[in-house]
Amino acid sequence: MPLTTARRAKRRGPRRFSSRDLAVIGVLLGIPVLLDLALVWGPTLASIGLSFTSWDGIGDLHWVGFDNYRNLFTDYPPFWPAVRNNLLWVAFLGLVATPFGLLLAVLLDKGVRFSRFYQSTLYMPVVLSLAIVGFIAQLIFSRDQGALNAILGDKSHPVDWIGDPDLNIWMVLLAAAWRHTGYVMILYLAGLKSVDPSLKEAAAIDGASETQSFFRVVLPTLRPVNVIVGVITVIEALRAFDIVYAINHGRNGLELLSVLVTDNIIGEASRIGFGSAIAVVLLTVSLGFIVTYLVQELRGEKKG
Repeated sequence: MPLTTARRAKRRGPRRFSSRDLAVIGVLLGIPVLLDLALVWGPTLASIGLSFTSWDGIGDLHWVGFDNYRNLFTDYPPFWPAVRNNLLWVAFLGLVATPFGLLLAVLLDKGVRFSRFYQSTLYMPVVLSLAIVGFIAQLIFSRDQGALNAILGDKSHPVDWIGDPDLNIWMVLLAAAWRHTGYVMILYLAGLKSVDPSLKEAAAIDGASETQSFFRVVLPTLRPVNVIVGVITVIEALRAFDIVYAINHGRNGLELLSVLVTDNIIGEASRIGFGSAIAVVLLTVSLGFIVTYLVQELRGEKKG
């Protein structure tokens, strides 16, 4: 009897979907696709189109070609400081906060005492929005009533950590890194838990030190986590907005491309076409970083 049943199943071939099955699949796949098109790709394509126009949001659209981009690169003083700050944001989170989060993950993976408490404490900033982190930064770095100057105790010549354009970007980066480190730590900690212990044992038998074992055996196995962390780091750096806007509306040394987009589109100027051009530049920079990183990682996987 089982042999007969197997033969019948073999004759029937693959199961055909009924009209009800196709309808369910269409709904389950169609709704997310439509939402993605409406909320992500629709506004993206609209911004690209509007970047070649002059529009105040009310009157008629006027085609201006590349004039918005020409003015942006040559006659808009906040643009290049904002580009510099965004690139500095990427570098700081990528070269300081991310390695530090990896270091914390490695230490916690060793099973130190009170590791659960440390995990919860270090991850706690991640649940805070960047706006809240900005308010916390003000409480710490404020010149007159900040906790840092109170600890330093120099009341006659307090340091203006937030008001000084040569210092405030670094203070804000420290606050952003405080939040980003916990996120990276959790991701790497999850990756380290999935590493096969036999790999470490084999490396130890071959005479590799703990450091050599980590960089030559453990870290290569974390390549999928590296991809996720790299993409998240770039996205977090380039979409930063809340923290600087909460401190001083992204001015006086804290200019960012995201703030310039908001100032031109939502502000009194209502230069939607010009603001869209800034948004397109931000999109291009983001895609450039992410695509380059992903290509390098995929090439590394093929070689491996």
